[in-house]
Amino acid sequence: MTATPDRPTRLVVIRHAPTPWNVAKRLQGHSDIALDATGRKTALGWREGAALWADWRLLASPLRRARETAELLFPGRLLTIEPRLIEMSFGDWEGKTLAALRDVPGADVNERETLGLDFHAPGGESPRQVQQRLRPLLREIATSKRDTVWICHKAVLRALYALAIGWDMKAKPPQKLQFGCAHLFTLGADGVPHLDQLNLPLQKPGPALPKLRPAAKQKSGEP
Repeated sequence: MTATPDRPTRLVVIRHAPTPWNVAKRLQGHSDIALDATGRKTALGWREGAALWADWRLLASPLRRARETAELLFPGRLLTIEPRLIEMSFGDWEGKTLAALRDVPGADVNERETLGLDFHAPGGESPRQVQQRLRPLLREIATSKRDTVWICHKAVLRALYALAIGWDMKAKPPQKLQFGCAHLFTLGADGVPHLDQLNLPLQKPGPALPKLRPAAKQKSGEP
């Protein structure tokens, strides 16, 4: 859809479906981990919810987990691979868990986490650097006036959220970004993002189970 003078360009951001590394809590970064059967099933369960944006422009990170999620959510749609949506690099920490890294002498995980937007793993990227590569893309989308869906990654979503609300990432976010949800932003004419709505559920609830009637009380003397 196209924005109008009285309505800004809209941007929906969806994090990819889970991979085995997500389940194991291993940092993925630029590591190109594909969805497994569970991840593909999860993405298919989101398809009905994502149908709200089926006619929007569709961009995805070049990493397989994002591409596969986009193809499962929006089958048959034109998909544009956007390199600027790639996950934040975790450098030397990729493939490891934060829990294990906290026990590694010299890793300085806790100290690095206090840096907020400037947090980075050794040889990795910071959220501030992610924001720097997102800004030109946001301006391009705002100029095009085309409502757009991004299929990307957790750290990219967090960097965008921080940019939209002015969060320095040194404390917990004002709102938790829920998995399995879409997140809606609007873009100013200059591409500056503004938060509209977080945590729009993609998984439609199943039908309500019928309520059971309480068992009738037996009359005295009945078997």
